[in-house]
Amino acid sequence: MSSKLSQSERDLMNTLYQDCNLDPSDIYKDKRGFKLITRQGIEKIQFAKNIKVTFEHIKIEPEFCVIKAIGNMNGEVQETYGSASKLTSMNKYYPEMAEKRSLSRVVLKLTKAYQHSVF
Repeated sequence: MSSKLSQSERDLMNTLYQDCNLDPSDIYKDKRGFKLITRQGIEKIQFAKNIKVTFEHIKIEPEFCVIKAIGNMNGEVQETYGSASKLTSMNKYYPEMAEKRSLSRVVLKLTKAYQHSVF
């Protein structure tokens, strides 16, 4: 992945920074070149964009968890899932990790960040 941002990526990042009061500690680039938004950044975006999220517990077992997030922003509804298991999480708080992942995914889907390689 190129380290240069396209104009649409720059526009999205600038809008998120300005509209959601993000700062550099909320976003970092991983070793593959993807831009990642921290949990703190996700919650800033959720609050600033007035995104309402509800969760459904799809599966909660000692070794595996799946949580569905349903997000609503200005009448647009998105659904997505987060999961966690010993294969995907270093900590053993699988429901919390699955919830965190599903929240991040639904916020990023509603703000169209995934379209611009922001994860």
